[in-house]
Amino acid sequence: MTPLKLSAGAAASVEEPIVFVVDDDAPTRQALARLFYSVRLRVEVFASAQEFLKSGRPDVPSCLVLDVRLPGVSGLDFQAELMNADIRIPVVFITGHGDVPMTVRAMKAGAVDFLIKPFRDQDLLDAVASAIQRDQARRDAEKRIADMKTCFASLTSREREIMALVAGGLLSKQIAAQIDVSEITVKVHRSHLMKKMGARSVADLVRMAEALGITSGARR
Repeated sequence: MTPLKLSAGAAASVEEPIVFVVDDDAPTRQALARLFYSVRLRVEVFASAQEFLKSGRPDVPSCLVLDVRLPGVSGLDFQAELMNADIRIPVVFITGHGDVPMTVRAMKAGAVDFLIKPFRDQDLLDAVASAIQRDQARRDAEKRIADMKTCFASLTSREREIMALVAGGLLSKQIAAQIDVSEITVKVHRSHLMKKMGARSVADLVRMAEALGITSGARR
């Protein structure tokens, strides 16, 4: 089966978010596609988890609207498979047969929402908007870390050493004593590394070090 693909028109940007729908009921797939299309969201629908996995998924913010009851693997088990495969797409569950244990399991595993049919269109749209925002935030955070790693790779070994010591809470005078250089030399290196890292302040540099997992064996 070829998945239905809808977009807001030929001018739609490839960077626009996508809603993936996995539901084995054809009328439900069509209804959900029309709903998302009505608010100008890109949408792709699939009849099974296997079809979804075989599809090419653009690297853009997205979410997965997932039915609990599917042929083969259940929606809840598929959620676990996605996590194990490190496919970090936010999930919004929909079902006509939900109960408390199902809801608890889904939410503990990180689902954005668990909607019982019949649900209001607006409730689903709100859940999808929240899921896409969550995915965008994750992607932004990952990009910031990747950019910081690139900047960190440009530092000299001495600059990396001083960054770690600064992150450890040492003052320039203390760093100078520890690595046996002058205080002015430490300040020059710190200035260079802050420019390379794009840090606007020492506090900013410390936060970057923490985000990168840089630790210091500084002696006080």
